[in-house]
Amino acid sequence: MASPTDGNAVELNPILKPLSWLLGTWESDEPGEGTFPTIKPFRYTEKLHFSHVGQPVINFTFNAFHAESNKPLHRECGFIRIQPGTNKVAFIIAQNSGLVEIEEGELTGNQLKLQSQSLGRISFAKEPHVQQIGRVLQLRPDGKLEQTVSMATDNQPLTQHLSITYSRSS
Repeated sequence: MASPTDGNAVELNPILKPLSWLLGTWESDEPGEGTFPTIKPFRYTEKLHFSHVGQPVINFTFNAFHAESNKPLHRECGFIRIQPGTNKVAFIIAQNSGLVEIEEGELTGNQLKLQSQSLGRISFAKEPHVQQIGRVLQLRPDGKLEQTVSMATDNQPLTQHLSITYSRSS
């Protein structure tokens, strides 16, 4: 699959072929659900964009909005790498909350299961601090993309935090 870059189409690096099902833009059909023991449940919409420039890496942006007010919420951007010859995948992520993380896991078919391996944060990050993140991205047989995110903080164990389904928009 080619990706437009400066008006030119660039061939997908062969290392990324197992992840090609992610490429493109995805938008939530229905609002996703956000929950955690220490916050009020909320609903959100989200737009994901996965692209490449021919390198052995996928670039991504995740942009979430409040479902009712459309106010911008969470933002993530980063890169996805796959270890050549394996099913090992890494997400390198920067968040607008001041959290930077490396998640690693495995690709099995059209499902990615990831766990945080390293977390860094700005010195004045909001407490309680995130201590662990788990993420599952899965392409369903109906062509929709599902994402669930679990989180642990200083005072809460790993608990599902986000759940949302997307349709490809381009």
